[in-house]
Amino acid sequence: MKYKIIFLFDKKNIWIKKYINPSDFIFKNKFKVRTTSNIKDLKKYDIVIILSFTKIINPKILSTNKLNVIVHPSKLPANKGFAPIAYQVLKNKKDIYFSIIKLEKKVDSGDIILQNKVSLNGTELSNELREIQAYQTIKILKNFLKNYPRMKLKKQKGKGNFNKRRTKKDSQININKSIKSQFNHLRICDNDKYPAFFKYKNNKYFLKIFKEIKN
Repeated sequence: MKYKIIFLFDKKNIWIKKYINPSDFIFKNKFKVRTTSNIKDLKKYDIVIILSFTKIINPKILSTNKLNVIVHPSKLPANKGFAPIAYQVLKNKKDIYFSIIKLEKKVDSGDIILQNKVSLNGTELSNELREIQAYQTIKILKNFLKNYPRMKLKKQKGKGNFNKRRTKKDSQININKSIKSQFNHLRICDNDKYPAFFKYKNNKYFLKIFKEIKN
């Protein structure tokens, strides 16, 4: 028996799609895999995997599937909501957890299927954090699918918090503070989409941060 899987990507937040190769998730012909960015395609699948999707999906659309899951990069119930890695870096967290959970109507509240941990060294910049997120997402999905349909679900426990959506305004740094004290802030700024900036004498100045390429 082949299980039918579909990956859903957000057209407005599609960065992770380039890392996902459907053939990597077949596992000895166990699965039939496809991808989509159209919510209307999510019907009668064994597993729907929703990645970096920023909108709430109508439960009626998902009700025909056996299992709908998301991958959230935090140790839930902590850091529900938006930009969980960015918020954790700002708090100088070194250990980042990745959680596969069942999708529920309430955001990031579903039962935990699997959790993995990755340790940061504290120097990673935005592009590197993206790559880590992609790699760890693929890793935890493969572990989950290799063992499917065997699953041990557990309820989220403890006090959680919900992160608000970050905007370009959140990339502003304080010129009266040291670079060292704001280094984590600089790490999460995207040089192209939301670069760091400061305001001085009625002007706005942008900063871009790169690592030296070592031979």
